[in-house]
Amino acid sequence: MIKIKDYLAGVMLTIVLALAAKAISTYIPMHLISAGVFALILGMLLNPIIREISIFNLGINFVSKKILKTSIVLMGLTLSFSQVLSVGGYSLIVMSFTLMTAFGGGYLVGRLFNMNWKLSSLISAGTGVCGGSAIAAMAPTIEAKNSDIAYAISATFIFDVLMVILFPLAGKYFGMSDLGFGLWAGTAVNDTSSVVAAGYAFSDAAGAFAVIVKLTRTLSIIPIVMIFSFINAKENKKLGIEVNNESEKVKVRDIFPYFILLFLVMVAIKSTGLISVELSHNISVISKFMMVMALGSIGLTTNFSEVSDSGIKPLFHGFIISSLVVIVSFTVQLFIGQL
Repeated sequence: MIKIKDYLAGVMLTIVLALAAKAISTYIPMHLISAGVFALILGMLLNPIIREISIFNLGINFVSKKILKTSIVLMGLTLSFSQVLSVGGYSLIVMSFTLMTAFGGGYLVGRLFNMNWKLSSLISAGTGVCGGSAIAAMAPTIEAKNSDIAYAISATFIFDVLMVILFPLAGKYFGMSDLGFGLWAGTAVNDTSSVVAAGYAFSDAAGAFAVIVKLTRTLSIIPIVMIFSFINAKENKKLGIEVNNESEKVKVRDIFPYFILLFLVMVAIKSTGLISVELSHNISVISKFMMVMALGSIGLTTNFSEVSDSGIKPLFHGFIISSLVVIVSFTVQLFIGQL
């Protein structure tokens, strides 16, 4: 019979890993690299040692699955539907084009490079929605391997580092307005910490706009995860047909990601105004820390050799899609006159 103490060693290890990652990230100028990325890397470095010690296994697996989903649910209490209205319809227009670019372009590039569709989709989610958070949210839905998760996060954060440095310079060169730059950074830069760094490097007003747009963009996780739940089920059914010659229809109740429904409930609660700003902030801190723990646990179950097996193509995939999203976001704003 499995007891709580059987999980304790693995959970404590991920907590220590998350604390170490957050400490390291504070020494990085402008927080160019988030704590989640450091947790992932540290976990992968420790993998050769930890995988030989069975006492950690149950706790690490618990964090990578249960704690991960819980952190996503709690994230809902940091968002509200009113945030969409606060920046007007412009952000939704720009986001619709960038999301189509990320997933449509990601599909085509993935086919061109003959990549695993799950890895390609994770990179597209990280680029189109919100970096590591979107990758982590979609991964359990499509039953992605930990090595795919690690590679997808690596492929998106490298581009983010460049964007934090280049975006403010480009914004000033083009003479963009605070709202225009906030929309650009909020829709084209991936990770939340990178959006904050790029936005406030331009101006305080642009930073505030960028954060609101970024949080609004995060809401797209809900329909995207549901869509990919269905796609994954269809792909699994195709394999089932080949092996078992079955032809049963995919049942929605069997593939629906219920943790995303809870996420939506949390957003609805936040939208009522019952959650104070202080409480929302505290929940955000807890949610982000749990996310860092989860990424650390994913790193602990992934080694560099597994990631390197994917080759250089995913990095090119991430670079191409991220570049397209940046260009599309800028171009759409040029047409709607918000630069």
